[in-house]
Amino acid sequence: MIPGYRVEVLPSVELLPAGLWERLAPGDDPMWSRAVFVAMERGRIGPDGFACLVLWRGAEALAVLPLCLFRQLRLDEVVGPRERRLLAPVRRLFPRLLRVPMLFCGNLLGQGHLPTAERLSEQECRALVAAVLDFARRERLGTVVFKDFAPADLDPLRAALAGADFFFLPSLPDTELRLGQASFEEYLAALPAKPRRNARSKIRRFQARPELRTEVLDDFGHLLPQILGLYRQVMDRADQRLDVLDATFLAAVHGEVGAHRRLVGCFENDRLVAFLLCFFAGQGATGARIGLDYRIAHEARLYHNVHYAAIRLAIDSGCRHIRFAQTAYQPKLELGCELVEQWHAMTHLRPLPRALLRRLLPSALAAALSAALGPHAAGSRSAEKGNTRATR
Repeated sequence: MIPGYRVEVLPSVELLPAGLWERLAPGDDPMWSRAVFVAMERGRIGPDGFACLVLWRGAEALAVLPLCLFRQLRLDEVVGPRERRLLAPVRRLFPRLLRVPMLFCGNLLGQGHLPTAERLSEQECRALVAAVLDFARRERLGTVVFKDFAPADLDPLRAALAGADFFFLPSLPDTELRLGQASFEEYLAALPAKPRRNARSKIRRFQARPELRTEVLDDFGHLLPQILGLYRQVMDRADQRLDVLDATFLAAVHGEVGAHRRLVGCFENDRLVAFLLCFFAGQGATGARIGLDYRIAHEARLYHNVHYAAIRLAIDSGCRHIRFAQTAYQPKLELGCELVEQWHAMTHLRPLPRALLRRLLPSALAAALSAALGPHAAGSRSAEKGNTRATR
């Protein structure tokens, strides 16, 4: 360790010094609110444990890096449908082979950041990366991943990561809708002609059903069972399941009363048939997780209308952008979203598995990117740079 510096590993974000998280975390990314991380730790959403790595210079905390520990991550739950079908015989005959100990650095539910008080020096970055690898060794977590980092957050760490035998892979891009309109009608008017016509048609189709309505709720505790049921309908159709929200997480999120979370709900009479759980921070918003009643989802255009309601809410709240998840790219691009480049940095503690990962993963992830983005793959900055930067 560099003289004058030390690294501390805490088992919970709740044990950080008062005010430290709020001082360092990005102010316009709602998924980095302390309440979201507390809810993750209290829920049973996938990881077997959490930790926070803190870099200190004397009495000053320079950086905080959240960690998620998976003792036996199921590989067949985090690959695409084609790979899952290929792995099905292995799962039946040798289920333990598909369970991998893995350490994720960053945010399991959102974009990766390294919250810092100031840009870290190369020495400080090397100390931080070395501390991550030491922690992985102590916890016997062979694979280490810096997950879904934007280039601006990954670049300061790039030299330290490369020096520690990490390699870089493009991940699925995030989706972001830039705002600034005075009203939802102004947002609609600014869309290109075809998306604008489609949006107005979907809104009319929803409004033509008098039994349907949309509400924005601060208090949604009484709806948690319905929320969980609709969310499970979506997850049953999901290609990947790295995290799956549970009742404990949702209850913890709801218990954090304040202006940072809202539920956009669509009701059929008194029955919840769709929702989008939204978080707010600074001038940013995130539509984090969705649930749909597939009995009427397509006919009533529930997916689109719950997103329209979230966009209206974000505009009315003065947000400059709203982000959505790394799925369903076509409808989100039709909403006016842009693709946001993201990267993984990955290594394995042992040389042979590291060499295999470095050889096999770039082509596998490139195929997954192409399948997910379809005709928009060529427009993704991640896809464009993947072949040239993936193995550096």
